[in-house]
Amino acid sequence: MVIFGWRTTIEQLRMLQLVCGHCHHQSAHNLFRRYTKPTIFFIPLFTISSKYGLQCTFCGVSYDISKMHAHQLV
Repeated sequence: MVIFGWRTTIEQLRMLQLVCGHCHHQSAHNLFRRYTKPTIFFIPLFTISSKYGLQCTFCGVSYDISKMHAHQLV
């Protein structure tokens, strides 16, 4: 029997001081990278999907951003 599955990992890249587009407060934003890998017997193999995002620490809203925009913020 082969155990096959998916593992999604969130990696924090940086904390930034930005104005939130949702609540319009200046607060800390978590810049993160979320990537998904297939697994066999709980061993991650290779990255299938990689997305970047920002999360406001004041209101909790999270939204995806492009890879180029994430690299500009870093």
